[in-house]
Amino acid sequence: MYVTETTVRVRYAETDQMNVVYHGNYAQYFEVARVEGIRALGLSYKDIEAMGILMPLVELHTKFLRPAHYDDLLTIRTTLKELPTDHRIEYHHEVFNETGKLLTIGRVVLYFILAGTREKTGMPPALLEKIAPYFS
Repeated sequence: MYVTETTVRVRYAETDQMNVVYHGNYAQYFEVARVEGIRALGLSYKDIEAMGILMPLVELHTKFLRPAHYDDLLTIRTTLKELPTDHRIEYHHEVFNETGKLLTIGRVVLYFILAGTREKTGMPPALLEKIAPYFS
């Protein structure tokens, strides 16, 4: 299992009239966490794209348990529970506030596709090499 944690501070523009983080912003928080999780392995999304692989999001599921507010420091725990064996990669996200309360949970599925043809493909070997040790 591969687990990373990323922090983001809620900006005023991310909140609605009730001073609550607008629900659509969680997709961006999850993306920041995924990108930083890959960066922690020594790669970046830019590196993966340079390998000719794109990673479109195909599923996004979010459950809101408690609100986050302006200026809260959020911790997004991102977990890969299974090593991808085909064209899919599934991330699980948990968002906590500064007191450790669980606010939001999410699940995101992305595909690995070839940039030139948009055909499904497997995880790039360079990424597989970095992440496989977490699943042995």
